[in-house]
Amino acid sequence: MKKRIGSYPRVRVEGGGRAVVSQAGGVLLVETARKTGLDQAISAALAPWCKSRAVHDPGKILLDVALAVALGGDCLADVGMLRAEPALFGPVASDPTVSRLIEVLASAGPKALAAIRTARAHVREHVWKLAGQAGPDAGGQVIVDIDGVLVLAHSEKQDAAATWKKTFGHHPLMAFVDHGRGGSGEPVAALLRPGNAGSNTAADHITTAQLALAQLPKKYRRGRQTLIRTDSGGGTHEFVAWLTRRGRWLSYSVGMTITEQIHQAVLKVPGSAWTAATEPDGEIRDGAWVAELDGDVLKGWPKGMRLIVRKERPHPGAQLRFTDADGLRLTCFATNTTGTAIAALELRHRQRARAEDRIRGARATGLRNLPLRATAQNQIWLEIVQLALDLLAWMPMLALTGKARLWEPRRLRIRLFSAAAQLVTTARRRHLKFATHWPWTDVITDAIERLQALPNPG
Repeated sequence: MKKRIGSYPRVRVEGGGRAVVSQAGGVLLVETARKTGLDQAISAALAPWCKSRAVHDPGKILLDVALAVALGGDCLADVGMLRAEPALFGPVASDPTVSRLIEVLASAGPKALAAIRTARAHVREHVWKLAGQAGPDAGGQVIVDIDGVLVLAHSEKQDAAATWKKTFGHHPLMAFVDHGRGGSGEPVAALLRPGNAGSNTAADHITTAQLALAQLPKKYRRGRQTLIRTDSGGGTHEFVAWLTRRGRWLSYSVGMTITEQIHQAVLKVPGSAWTAATEPDGEIRDGAWVAELDGDVLKGWPKGMRLIVRKERPHPGAQLRFTDADGLRLTCFATNTTGTAIAALELRHRQRARAEDRIRGARATGLRNLPLRATAQNQIWLEIVQLALDLLAWMPMLALTGKARLWEPRRLRIRLFSAAAQLVTTARRRHLKFATHWPWTDVITDAIERLQALPNPG
């Protein structure tokens, strides 16, 4: 028998290699920032914090940190991976310079946050125009999902507190634009809150919704073209009333807690009033039905609100609640949308589950922990995380097709961004040559061609 020497080939390792670029696939994010004008917009927004003799532009510093986070970093020092590749990322500030900028922006408070957010909103409108039919507003409606995120803390950070899950940390409230089944999503709001912040605090939901709407192109900031979608945390009188009062009513679809009043109303619904629930492919959902409630159960709620309930057979082993009826699991949501079948409205609300995918992506992109000590600094970190997530959403939207558009951050990093390339300089031009044997080289080069074909900003 042949002697085994191990499962993997042995290679000799030594330093001294030249003309090889690590994380070369990150050029996709660099080109996205350039073609969308994000680099220029952030630099202009942070110009008031640029010192007269500064070597590094504050906008470039902040965007460098966001690029590092998009590539998998989870602290300020991870910008070092960009510093190691100046041919791809240009000059990158030192760690102390980066830290000082974060402190300066944190001390500026609302002014710095407003500057960053205004720049992002301006670029977002431009990106959606570039995307055209691939953009999140291609169907004539924009859907914004609001949900809370628990971020654990392993040390005594400002505003860290015990959470409702008996952990310790913070409880940010975030909002994402849903790109639908053909894409992922992008962040439009992140409100940093203490760990003991309530899940159904109406004031926080209103603030988050305001931040989210300010990120949308102007025509979507009010009116029925925009749908605000939440879980039962948004099912409060104050939040629904605010949604109703805002200009021409915003569309909303908010989860509702099954109260005893709702439970009793469900028991009175005749069998003929129940409609079979549907799936995204149009198939009937076996064992699930929906119905609309009316009468006294709507007293005290804003005019035009509809209450739709779903009952379904629970999965094997699922534990029922006291408010469930006849051995069937009950869920409920409120909406002000009319002219659509209630089964379609219930399916639309159920697709709010895609927000969990966006939160998973955010956790993998700098939101696993808040690395700084003070709340003001961590709020700047949340803006950096959103910049990183913007790039991770805009690049696939503008440059990828097919299943690749659905890849989450971890898969983008493993297949695209982590690819190494050879750097060749000819006629004063630099060329990146990706390995022919890498399975996703064609995806990278095709995406670069699509990005380079876009018009330059300005």
